[in-house]
Amino acid sequence: MTKRLWQVLGGVAGGVGLVAGSYVAYMLATYRRLPDDQTLPVHHRPGAALMQTGREYTVQTFNIGYGSYPPSYSFFMAGGKSSRATSAASVQQAMRGIEATTRQDLPDFALFQEVDSDGDRSRHVNEVAWLTGAFAQTHEAVYGQNYATKYLAYPFTQPIGAAQSGLLTLSTTRIDSARRYSLPIPTDLSKFLDLDRAFTVAQLPTSDGHHLQLVNVHLSAFTKNRAVQAAQLHKLFAYIAAAYRTGDYVVVGGDFNHRLLTNSAAVFHTKQPDYTWTHPFPVADLPAGFTVPLAGLAAAAVPSVRYLDAPYQPGRTFVTLIDGFIVSPNVTVKQVRVVDAGFKDSDHNPVRLTFALQPAMEGPHDSTD
Repeated sequence: MTKRLWQVLGGVAGGVGLVAGSYVAYMLATYRRLPDDQTLPVHHRPGAALMQTGREYTVQTFNIGYGSYPPSYSFFMAGGKSSRATSAASVQQAMRGIEATTRQDLPDFALFQEVDSDGDRSRHVNEVAWLTGAFAQTHEAVYGQNYATKYLAYPFTQPIGAAQSGLLTLSTTRIDSARRYSLPIPTDLSKFLDLDRAFTVAQLPTSDGHHLQLVNVHLSAFTKNRAVQAAQLHKLFAYIAAAYRTGDYVVVGGDFNHRLLTNSAAVFHTKQPDYTWTHPFPVADLPAGFTVPLAGLAAAAVPSVRYLDAPYQPGRTFVTLIDGFIVSPNVTVKQVRVVDAGFKDSDHNPVRLTFALQPAMEGPHDSTD
């Protein structure tokens, strides 16, 4: 009997090993990244005008967490419990809230991150179509993929499954063209959870014959390899420095997964844990003259992100500021603020920047990276 039992257990273990090995082989064989420097299609709006120098505009950045993170939600990669949205109805409810928040003092430009076109995790609600359609009468649209994976059988109790997701940019003014640029990512097995990071650039023509290069970015959060995060920032900074040298204007918005306020622990009355997504933003590495607008954010003390280790509890959950903007020297900042949406529909609050384009100078600008 004992020998027979060991034979059965050995057979089971061998079967499990075969299945696991086959699955890993499948993931490795089907793994693909999109090529770097791709043209993106633009959904145009008839009659969209040029941007005007000297006029004030507002841009919003909002990581919507693929519509799956209500206040009651915790996420397995942050030490929480869940990997998927509760239901399609809960995702739809979140999308209605995200749309409503964006419509309040409707911004001229909206940058969204973690927007699923399809996904088990978001219960197959097409969020790209939702937001593009919701603002089709007022905004042109550009979408660039930055996450796509085959079926992830992890965590085992509730696999996150397959998903396609990306960055959505909306603009009331005309978009001439748009491109997608790949970012460095880990090369070990963690790449399956951090697949195809990228930033997108929408080229918006201006009244002085130049362009506003509107950059939408979402940097890696959970990678423990800080060299990867540094490489992502290096590529982004090199791009915006080169764009500014051509005489263009540059506004970068997104989820930087770096702490923007040096004194955020005091501002938000928290401890300062060393999470992989709370390292200080390397302001000193920005191209010459570029800035991260922060005026008034510490005084307002409205966070842009909450931790997902447990359901949200105001005053107890860890919060900080990782979402925001980078602007070139020829962009005048009027105001920046975090919209206090109470993390009702996402684990992020949107951030808004009011700005104006300074009249273009003669000749290329001198900016180094």
